[in-house]
Amino acid sequence: MNIIETSDLTKKYGDFSAVSGIDMHIRKGTIYGFLGPNGAGKSTTMKMLLGLTKPTGGYFSIDGRRYPEDRTSILRNVGSFIEGPAFYGNLTGEENLEIIRKILGLPRAAVAAALKTVGLYEARKRPSRKYSLGMKQRLGLAGAIIGHPPILILDEPTNGLDPSGIHEIRELIRSLPKRYDCTVMVSSHLLSEIELMADDVGILNHGKLLYEGTFSGLRDFAADRGLPSKDLEDIFLSIIQEDNKSRGEIDR
Repeated sequence: MNIIETSDLTKKYGDFSAVSGIDMHIRKGTIYGFLGPNGAGKSTTMKMLLGLTKPTGGYFSIDGRRYPEDRTSILRNVGSFIEGPAFYGNLTGEENLEIIRKILGLPRAAVAAALKTVGLYEARKRPSRKYSLGMKQRLGLAGAIIGHPPILILDEPTNGLDPSGIHEIRELIRSLPKRYDCTVMVSSHLLSEIELMADDVGILNHGKLLYEGTFSGLRDFAADRGLPSKDLEDIFLSIIQEDNKSRGEIDR
C-alpha cells in the first residue's frame, strides 16, 4: 500500500522547471530515500508535499488525502525537517519544543518523550544557541517526531555533520518506522547514506525522476542500460552522467 503518491507533479518558476512531471510511490511503513545531486529538485518536491509551495502541474495524495482539498488534514499527519531547523537561540531545547507542543495541542509529556528519543533529554535546559550542529539536527528531528506523526519528511538531516553525527542520525532514522509505525521520506545527495537506511530509493536529476524502486532493482536498471551495476555509488553517478549527457551537459 502506498501512503504517498504523486502524479505528473510539476513545479515551474517562469521558464525553469524545478520539478518535471514526477510520479512517486512511497510504501507505507518504509523508509524512502530521495536521492539526487544538489539542486536536483528534492527540496522543492518535499516543500510541495508539505504545502509550502504550490505545484504548477499534477497532483499528490498523502494517506488517501488529496492536495489541495485536504491540505489541513495532510499537515496534521506529517512531521517535517526542511532545510535545517530554525529555533529561538535564547530558548532552551525544551522550551523550543514546548512551542511546537502547544501549537499541536499535545500532552506535556510529549516534549520529554521526543527529547529522550533523540538523546537530548540531559541537555534540555541548555539554550539552543549553545547546541552543536549535531544537537541542533537532533532537536529538529525531535520537533518532527513529537506527537508521533504517521509520516515524516526529512530533508538532508545529516547535512554538515561529522561521521559520528551522521551515524547517530542515521541510526535514529532507521529506528523510527518500527518504533512509531510511521513512514519516512528522507533526502540526501549521498547514496552511501541512503543505502544504509532506506528500503526504496528514488533518483532525481534536474527535476526528473530517473529511477524509483528497490536497490536490487536499481542494479538491474543499470545493467539493462549497459551501465556499471555492482557498486551502488558507481551506478548512481553513471545514471546521473547519462542523463546529463542526454541534456548536452559536459561531465564534471
